[in-house]
Amino acid sequence: MSANTVIHYHANIHKALKYAVKLDLIPSNPADKIKRPKKGAFKGSFYDSEEIKKLLEVSKGTKFEIPVMLAAFYGLRRSEVLGLKWDAVDFDKNTITIRHTLSSCNLDGKHIIVREDRTKTKSSMRTLPLVDFVKEKLIAVKAEQEEYRKLCGRSYMKDYIGYICVNEIGDIIKPRYLTVEFPKLLEKHGLRRIRFHDLRHSCASLLLANGVSMKQIQEWLGHSDFSTTANVYAHLDYSSKMSSADALLGGLGIT
Repeated sequence: MSANTVIHYHANIHKALKYAVKLDLIPSNPADKIKRPKKGAFKGSFYDSEEIKKLLEVSKGTKFEIPVMLAAFYGLRRSEVLGLKWDAVDFDKNTITIRHTLSSCNLDGKHIIVREDRTKTKSSMRTLPLVDFVKEKLIAVKAEQEEYRKLCGRSYMKDYIGYICVNEIGDIIKPRYLTVEFPKLLEKHGLRRIRFHDLRHSCASLLLANGVSMKQIQEWLGHSDFSTTANVYAHLDYSSKMSSADALLGGLGIT
């Protein structure tokens, strides 16, 4: 495992054991004595605008179309994409609110879907503008879902009614499916291999490249604090670096 993964696991284990100490189930937290590895530098992959355009094109008509569109344009996390519900989309006010998540985990030897009416953090709950090309596609998808539900009748799955990312019979697109099958889509169409989560990073990269401030990107992505955004994307902040260069040139009187 990577150092970052070990740190993440340690944090969860430490929190659980801390609660056990609070309940007097154990006298002390053994995780306190663990030496954690140093956190590795973030190395994400990013698509440029042309690669994003091609990806949006090749994903049309597939199960990936809506997830790719939401992740690439809005920078949504996988859990936010799959957790999105129709009641979070306001077609009149042209807004889309991120307030539901859907993930998966292994419990007692079974792989289960976890649905929550909350986001990763308080800051992750955010309202974004529903732009025209997304709105048009979502309206079409909603009509398709209603038609499929009529055609399937009793065979249509009722478990995920209200969710946007479902297939023809109403079953949710599974998190594992996105993770495993997304790279296959890229390979099939000759696109550079990235993770599905890297679409979120690609969104931030494109925003920075087009002069959007780091603070605005923090709010767009739903990071809980500014330092998270700055630490991950500071090396991509082209506009601020150009401003610094211009300021130095001006200060030195160099033209």
